[in-house]
Amino acid sequence: MSVLFSELLVPGWADEKIGLDAVTGTYSDGSSFNLPCHTADPETFFSEDEMQVAEAKSLCGGCPVRAQCLEGALSRQEPAGVWGGELFEDGRIIAKKRKAGRPSMKELAARNAQGELIELTVEKDEREESAA
Repeated sequence: MSVLFSELLVPGWADEKIGLDAVTGTYSDGSSFNLPCHTADPETFFSEDEMQVAEAKSLCGGCPVRAQCLEGALSRQEPAGVWGGELFEDGRIIAKKRKAGRPSMKELAARNAQGELIELTVEKDEREESAA
């Protein structure tokens, strides 16, 4: 069994995790298949650039082991990268990478409409209430 560095960071990594060798190993006909992730630049699958992430996702589109790759990445809670045609961050599938800096007002409004943002309420100090 091979061990990934990302697996070492997660307690209980050996519990029902699907390793890469189970996905990209030798196939039933005895020959190894040239998977897109094996022939393309590996940096494409871990890039911060939206265009390269889109390219990586498109490379996964026709992959014969895409479903197994995605299932394995979910089981290992991959910390980053494109796995099975989906973008991962902190072990979860995300729609797109967040750009550096503050989110635009348009993004904040969309998140708020989807219920992603939590409105915080600040309770007044008892002294302020008695003074008023």
